Amino acid sequence: MPDTTLDELLARVALGDRAAFRKLYGQSSAQLFGCCLRILKERRDAEDALQEIYIRIWHRAGSFRAEAGTALGWMLAIARNHAIDRLRQRRPGLLPEGMEAAEILADEAPNPEESVLASSEGRRIAACLQELDANRAEAVRRAYVEGESYLELAERFAVPLNTMRSWLRRSLIVLRECLSR
Repeated sequence: MPDTTLDELLARVALGDRAAFRKLYGQSSAQLFGCCLRILKERRDAEDALQEIYIRIWHRAGSFRAEAGTALGWMLAIARNHAIDRLRQRRPGLLPEGMEAAEILADEAPNPEESVLASSEGRRIAACLQELDANRAEAVRRAYVEGESYLELAERFAVPLNTMRSWLRRSLIVLRECLSR
């Protein structure tokens, strides 16, 4: 399967192809892990979430539609939504059971998100975000990377809730057009 695209790999995964699934994991796990880590902030929780996300991808691969967006975008949406769900299930202010203070110290190596941003796709997304108004770009980052809710964003930017929804919807349209060029 040399030079197989993520779209093709997802189609093969939908048919139960384990080799395609391994290759899909190899080509996309860094990006999905970066997304999880950015939202969950805890490496172990992000690793656990990543396993659950790939189980979902395995079971739902047949529902991917290339005309609706990119394979990576589809998988990142699953990752983002799952990570946000896990974040909401946490009780605020408590460390996971058995976690020692030393385990939560930051690793000095570049994190997966930093590695992803260094990639070509990361640069394309960053360039497209620069085409947006600064507030709208920040709202998109906070919504789709940090996992903030529409209500939290509306309060942060001091705009009505429906205005925030419009900002995000229009911003995503601009980003989709920019990325498809």
